[in-house]
Order: sequence, then C-alpha cells, then structure tokens
Amino acid sequence: MPLFRIDTPVRYEVVRVIAEGGMGVVYEAEQLGVHGFRKRVALKVIRAQFASQRPFVENFIGEAKLVADLIHTNIVQTYHLGETKGDVFIAMELINGVNLDALLEQHTQKATRLPHDLAVFIVSRVARGLAYAHAKRDAGGRFLGIVHRDVSFKNVMVAFEGDVKLTDFGIAKARGFLKHEEGEIVVGKADCMSPEQADFQVTDRRSDLFAAGVVLAHLLLGENIFRGETPEESRDRILTLPIPDFTTLDARIDARLNGILRRALERDPARRYQSADELLDELERYLYEPGFGPTNEKLGQHVRELFGQNVPRTARDTTRGATAVLPNP
Repeated sequence: MPLFRIDTPVRYEVVRVIAEGGMGVVYEAEQLGVHGFRKRVALKVIRAQFASQRPFVENFIGEAKLVADLIHTNIVQTYHLGETKGDVFIAMELINGVNLDALLEQHTQKATRLPHDLAVFIVSRVARGLAYAHAKRDAGGRFLGIVHRDVSFKNVMVAFEGDVKLTDFGIAKARGFLKHEEGEIVVGKADCMSPEQADFQVTDRRSDLFAAGVVLAHLLLGENIFRGETPEESRDRILTLPIPDFTTLDARIDARLNGILRRALERDPARRYQSADELLDELERYLYEPGFGPTNEKLGQHVRELFGQNVPRTARDTTRGATAVLPNP
C-alpha cells in the first residue's frame, strides 16, 4: 500500500505536431508544474476513429504499462499515461534528433555515406537497448519475455547529442500486456521482420536480432536488400533471398563484419545470435579491440554536421519513430 497519494492532474500545453501516422498523431508539448515548471515531452495519442475500438485502446494502454519501467539510455522513456475527454495519451521523452530514415535520406541528398564504424556503433546501441528489454522482469520478479517485433529505421532515433534510442513498443509482445495473436496475424514492417514473423510463427527475442541485422546491413549498404515492391514481396525475400557475402557488396565490410552480419541474418533462429548481449559483445569487440572506436560524442558531431549547425525544423519533425499517437488538443 502507498504511504499516501497526490492526486494533482498533470497539465500539458501542446506546441506542434511532430509526426502523423495512420492510427495516431505525435505532438510536442510542455508539461506544466507549480512555480513555473515546464518540461518538453512528446505526446502520443490514438486518432478519434480508432479510439472507439476497445482492442486497439487496450493495446495502446498495454504499451504504456509495458514500457513504463523500461528505463535505459538506449530506450525512449515513457513518463505518463493520461486520459482527457475519453482520449488516452502517452507522455514520452522528447528526442532532439532524427530517425534512421531521415539520417540516411540526408546522406543520400548530400551524396555521402554513413561511416561504417558509426553504422556498427548505432546498431550496438540498439543491441544494448534490446538486451535490457529482453531481460526485463516485473516488480514481482516475473520474466516478461518482451519482444519488440518492429526494430526498424523509423523506430531507431539518433539524438543530435549522439544518443541512440529505440522507440515504439506499440506492437511488442510481453507476458500479460499486449494482445496480438501470433500465428494469426503478421506484425512489423515487412522488409525488417524476421523469417519467423514473415512466416506467421511465434517469435522470441532472437527475432529482434534478425531485424537488428537488417538495420545494420541497410546502414552499411545504403539500401535494404529485402525490400520489394509490395509487403508480400518483401516477406518473400525475407524468407527466400540468398544471404550475400557482404564483402562483395561494400569494400568497407571485412570478413569479420561479414560474419557478424551473416550470423545475425541466419534464418534458423538456432544458428542466429541467441541473445542481444551476444550480438552486442561481437559488435563492441569489432569496434574497440583494434583500439579507439566511436562514441556518442563522435556520432553526435557527425549528425550535427550532416544536418548543419542550425538544425531545420523539418529535421526535428522526424525525430519520433512512433507510428501512432495523440488526439487533437
């Protein structure tokens, strides 16, 4: 039992729209407190047409409850689950940066490439966040069995300070929280999902490691080798495309990095990395065994220079990888 309760409602002032998806909107807002306290946050809310669909709302609430205690430097933090006039919303950490889609698009526009050590560094930070989420237990010590199921470019943020953040656990599964029925529906982005997802099978944490491999290959090559013209074609390529020798596709990929990529992209989960910790260890050894390697500061400097010292609002508008989120204020 709590010692006492404080029931003052949390107040927000919405500043602008950050991103819009088919099922919701993300806003930038200011959380207001006493004595002039203000904190910038992101607000994620369901669109009105979905707010009446109870299963969707329950999943949205489940996401908030699931990530409430995921407090890690490589995961976007959730602060508050609220409701106003029947609209449920999530208040989240506001990231001043870009998602990987925007990062690679900027490189494309400037006809430059992301340095390969920074590509590996980014995915090593994703692996750190996954390792934490995969091992998470509830307050009673019960293993939650979290699987993100949507590790993709839109859901990996890079702050202009250099922090890498995994976001949007909206289709994650975990014991007792979200309700997607595996084997009956397919969830996730078709060109980033694991073969298990593409084949309507039950997933475990190794599914996220395949997706992390897809993200790494995409960052290095500048394209996703699994992307087809349609989601169905992408899923087919995930299931059948021969995994290449990456050393033949990019001279910067040596035999050791090629081995890491090919193991992460093993179609048989038993032959894949068995944990995010194992993948993280391989990536960090690759980066740091030769000596000095990339840091958050180096990544932050690269991104700031890529987007210019005065970051345009259009760049900031891409900072959230979330696909669903807030109602009109």
